[in-house]
Amino acid sequence: MGTAISLDLADELPPARLAELADRTFDWLRAVDARFSTYRDDSEVCRLDRGELRLADASADLRLVLERCADLWAATDGWFDAYATGRLDPSGYVKGWSAQVASDRLVAAGAPNHCLNAGGDVVVRGLSATGEPWRIGVRHPDDWSSVCLVLAGTDLAVATSGVHHRGHHVIDPRRGEPARGLRLVTVVGPDLGDADAYATAALAMGESGLGWLDRLDGHLHAVVTDDDRLLHSTRLPLVD
Repeated sequence: MGTAISLDLADELPPARLAELADRTFDWLRAVDARFSTYRDDSEVCRLDRGELRLADASADLRLVLERCADLWAATDGWFDAYATGRLDPSGYVKGWSAQVASDRLVAAGAPNHCLNAGGDVVVRGLSATGEPWRIGVRHPDDWSSVCLVLAGTDLAVATSGVHHRGHHVIDPRRGEPARGLRLVTVVGPDLGDADAYATAALAMGESGLGWLDRLDGHLHAVVTDDDRLLHSTRLPLVD
């Protein structure tokens, strides 16, 4: 997926078991990359986009993701659009979804305390190794060496979409041009795939996304605008 992924396993399990769980997690994420990458000509996504693969012959995972992307397109009034770039690109959902699946699998395998960070999209479960809630820093869009806010919690999904080093890369699907108005959107909720898609949709909306985020049931948010204002939900679990 063109991003760094880190895993912190906080359960007191035998080292061999921890290594096995980590290997399984990274194997799954590599398989997701091979299937969904828009940069690999042999990926299912690219083959489907070129018409070389019928949807009926696609994997169950790809069909599930495309169905969920269609649901999110409807839920966001078209602002989350897997075809916004003119070709099939479900990346705005896939990264969060795959990390959420990996986290759910870790819980099922007996590792309920962990933090999985997929390029700034983070899912935390249980408690950290110190016995305290996890702390999640959100990088500042202008300076990746600093954070604009820090969250604390357990059993949270925190997804961030922003300009960072890639510039204004999220496309406004209604104009077909890079979205403007917001430079960073962080969405906090129970599921990382949904949070990832909602963050992408809000960034695509620009400043009108602020009101939409305020009405987004079951989720909290923080944004940095193009004119450097930091705005956030009053109930966001912030720490110093």
